[in-house]
Amino acid sequence: MNLFFEESGDFKAGTVLSQQGEAYQVELASGKRSKVKAKDVLLQFASPEPAQLLQQAQALAAELELDFLWEVAGQDEFGFAELGAEYFGHAPLPHEAASLLLKLHGAPMYFYRKGKGRYKAAPEASLKAALAGLEKKKQQALLQVQYVDELKAGRLPEALRGQVRQLLFKPDKNSIEYKALEAACDEMQTSPARLMLAVGGMASPKDLHFSRFLLEHFPKGSGFPAVQVPPLPDLPVAAVEAFSIDDVTTTEIDDALSVTALEDGKLKIGIHIAAPALGIRRNDAIEAIARQRMSTVYMPGEKITMLPDDVVGAFTLDAGAARPAVSLYATVDPQDWSVLATETRVEMVPIVANLRHNELDEQVTEEALASGTGDYPHRRELSLLWQWAQVLERARMAKRESFGLKPEQANRVDFNFYVEDDVVTIVRRKRGAPLDKIVAELMIFANSSWGKLMHEHGVPGIYRCQGGGNGGWAARMQVRMQTHAAPHQGLGVDQYAWSTSPLRRYTDLVNQWQILACIEHGVTAPLAAPFKPRDADLFAIVSAFDAAYGAYADFQTNMERYWCLRWLEQNEARRVDAVVLKEEVLRLVDIPLIVRLPGMPAAPRGSQVRLDLLRWDEVELTVEARLIEVLPMEADAAIAEEVLDEAILDEPAEALVEAEAEVEADSEMTTKPLEAGPGGDVNSVAAATDSASEADNR
Repeated sequence: MNLFFEESGDFKAGTVLSQQGEAYQVELASGKRSKVKAKDVLLQFASPEPAQLLQQAQALAAELELDFLWEVAGQDEFGFAELGAEYFGHAPLPHEAASLLLKLHGAPMYFYRKGKGRYKAAPEASLKAALAGLEKKKQQALLQVQYVDELKAGRLPEALRGQVRQLLFKPDKNSIEYKALEAACDEMQTSPARLMLAVGGMASPKDLHFSRFLLEHFPKGSGFPAVQVPPLPDLPVAAVEAFSIDDVTTTEIDDALSVTALEDGKLKIGIHIAAPALGIRRNDAIEAIARQRMSTVYMPGEKITMLPDDVVGAFTLDAGAARPAVSLYATVDPQDWSVLATETRVEMVPIVANLRHNELDEQVTEEALASGTGDYPHRRELSLLWQWAQVLERARMAKRESFGLKPEQANRVDFNFYVEDDVVTIVRRKRGAPLDKIVAELMIFANSSWGKLMHEHGVPGIYRCQGGGNGGWAARMQVRMQTHAAPHQGLGVDQYAWSTSPLRRYTDLVNQWQILACIEHGVTAPLAAPFKPRDADLFAIVSAFDAAYGAYADFQTNMERYWCLRWLEQNEARRVDAVVLKEEVLRLVDIPLIVRLPGMPAAPRGSQVRLDLLRWDEVELTVEARLIEVLPMEADAAIAEEVLDEAILDEPAEALVEAEAEVEADSEMTTKPLEAGPGGDVNSVAAATDSASEADNR
C-alpha cells in the first residue's frame, strides 16, 4: 500500500513499510523513511508507484484551469474528492485526486483551506481584488526591472526625477522606486548617492550635501511666503553720522558706530543696532518665520536668511538714509577712556557709510591708527574707537584673570571663503585686526550693557554664560544659554546677552523686544515685556535655538570641508604642508582642512610636516594622505608659533574645545576659526566663539 500525505506544508508520496495504530512507517522514493500520522494521510493507493503518482499529478495539475475549478466549486465548503467527481465526471483516480489537491493548495486566492483536504471557494469580490493586486505587483515588478535597466544604462527614470532627495535621505523602502535604486546599486556595487550623481539626479556633491540639509531642516523649501513689510516707525532723528564695518558680501547689516565730540571734551560713542523689533511683533506672520528658522544659515557662497529680503531691506543699516535703530550711547573720557554714563535710545540713525573689511584691512593697521596716518574714510573716528577698544579689551582680560583664566591669544587665523561660479578662494586672515577688534569690543560692550539693563529691570532675556557649572573642567566651562544673568568668564564680563544681530538671530530679536520694554516702561517693564519672568515659552526658545544653531553650524562645517576639497582639486594640490594639532590630527597650512593620519610617528604639536594627498572624496568628505617628512621648525616659524598657541592644551580641555566649536560666521563670506579643529588653547578657546561673533559681525 502507498500513501499520499502532507508533511510540513508539502505533499509527499511513499510506500508503507509498517503500521502501528494511527502511525505509518513510510519509505519515500529517495529512500528516506518517515513516520506519518493517520491524520495527515490524504490518499491510499496501490498503484502507480509513489514517484510516478507525483510526476503524473504535477503534470495534470499544470493543465487544470483555476477559473473553471472556481466556478465548479460553488460557494459551499467541499472536500477535494467531491470536487474531483464533479470536475472529472467520475470518481477521481489517485493521480487525478492528487493533482486536484496540488492545484487547490497552490491557489490560496481562489480557495480558502478549511481543514484536511477541505476547501471553500473565495467570494467573487475578494477574488477580483486579490487578482487585481497580483496583477499590480506583476506590473510593478516589470516597472522596477525597467527602472533598474535605465539606471544601469546611466539614465534617470522620469518617475524618479521628482523623488531624488526623498529616495536618498528619507526613502520609503517599500516603494518600487527605492527598490529599483537599491537593486541597481547592488548590481553596480555603488552607493545611492554616487549613482544619483552619475545619472544626473544630483548635479554635484555640493547639491547632494545641500539637498540633505534642506530636506531635514527646510522640507517645504527655503523660500518665504508673501508677507507685508511692517511700516517704519515715526522716530526722532539722531544727530550723528554713523557707519558700519562689514565684509563686502554682507547684506544683513545689523550694527553701526558713531563718535560725537561733546563741548566738555568728552566723547559720546554710539553703538547703533538695527531695530526689526519695532516692526515685527510677537506671534505675527514674520515672527513665526523667524522663530521657525531661528537663525540665518551660512555656507561658503550662499546663505538662507532668517527674514525675508523685503523685511531685511526695510531694517538693514544701509548707507544713504536714516534707519530705525536701538542705540547705546556711552559717554567716555578720552583721558583714561573710562565710561562715565550710558544711555539707550530708540531713534532714526543716519547711516553715512558702509565700510568693508576687504577694502580697508590693509590700510587700517595698528601702526596707521597709532600715527594718525593713512587715507581712508572716518580715520579720526576709527582712531578714537581703536583706543577705546583696547581699553575695553584690557578690562575684559583683567576680568578673565580674576576668574582664573589666561588672556586670549591674539594671533589666531581665520580662513575666509569666497565662491564665485563654483570657484572657491580661501584667504588667510589674522584675527584681531583693528577693524575686527573695534567691532568685537563694542558689540561685547553692548551685549553686556543691555544684559545688565534687562537684569536691573527684572526682565528675563536670553543670556550666554560660561563658568560656574557642575562637573569637571570641560563641563564647568561649557558655554550655555539661560534666561537670567550670569557671568561669561571666557569673555570676562558679568553678563552677556546676544542683542546685536536681530536681523540674523532670533535670540537677538527676542532680547531686543525685552530691551524696548525696559526703555519704554521702566519699572513696570516686567509686566509689559513680551516675555514675562519664568515664561515657559522663553525656555522653549532657548532649547529650539540651541538645536537649530548646532545643526546649522554642523552643516556649515561640512560645506566648508567640501569647499576645501574643491580647492584641492582646483589647485591640483597633491603635495602640501600641514601642521600637527595633536597626535594624528593635522591641519593644512593654506586652508583649514583637518586631516587624520593614523599611524603617524609622534611629532610635537605645532610641528610642520609635508604630505602627499593620495585621494579625497567630495561625497564622503574624506581625505587620504601619506606623510613624506617632518620639516624643521624653522621652516616656517610663524606658522608653527601660530598653531602652537592654538593647539597646546591640557587633556581636559579637549571636551571644552568640542563643546565650544560653534561656527559664528555672519555673512555669505564664512570663516573657519582654527579652534573649531581638534586643538585649542585651554584658556583662549572658551571665549572664542562669542568674541568671534562680534569680531566677524560683517
